[in-house]
Amino acid sequence: MRVLGIVGSKRKKGNTSTLVKKTLKALETEGIETELINLGDYDIKSCNGCEGCKDTFKCVIKDDMNKLYPLILESDAIVLGSPTYFYNISSDMKVFLDRGYSFEVFSDDDRSVWMSINEAMGGKYAVVLAVCEQNAEKEMGFTAEAMTRPLEALGYRVIDTIKILRLFKMGEALKNDKALDQAKRAGKKLAKTLKLRKEIERKLKTLK
Repeated sequence: MRVLGIVGSKRKKGNTSTLVKKTLKALETEGIETELINLGDYDIKSCNGCEGCKDTFKCVIKDDMNKLYPLILESDAIVLGSPTYFYNISSDMKVFLDRGYSFEVFSDDDRSVWMSINEAMGGKYAVVLAVCEQNAEKEMGFTAEAMTRPLEALGYRVIDTIKILRLFKMGEALKNDKALDQAKRAGKKLAKTLKLRKEIERKLKTLK
């Protein structure tokens, strides 16, 4: 089992990164392999809506997203984390999610009929972490939903959505026991979900 952590903040030692790492650490203690991706390290261009991925499910744009597609496909789950920028996700996270469009498949004669290749292969799982410096959740705007909705469209069941407030200065997350505990518990829950799936798959094989 393998889980990919995606950080949408430029600050590698920032609060968003800290919380994603905490979630991944909880998964590692359960024997699950993880990998951390900082989107700021990759040159990812915007989706241009060309529909070049229609038949191959592969984006025609040649950039660093091609390094991430295999990792996404090989993973059983994903942990997305983004700071709140003007009531929404970071531009790095937005571009990353938009480029997931190549995994969507539409009926030739009715575009209201569609599914993702992840869904066709049995579905995957996700945790969403949204971080905001303000005191009120309304100031977070659409950050959490802007990650959750695309993930659901891409065939992920989001098992936990964490909204953390009052974090801005670097290192503040390390002093916030509640935030760290939420991230840890999300990792544990994701691990249990993945293990339950494996258990069900084993049982189903014995019933054939």
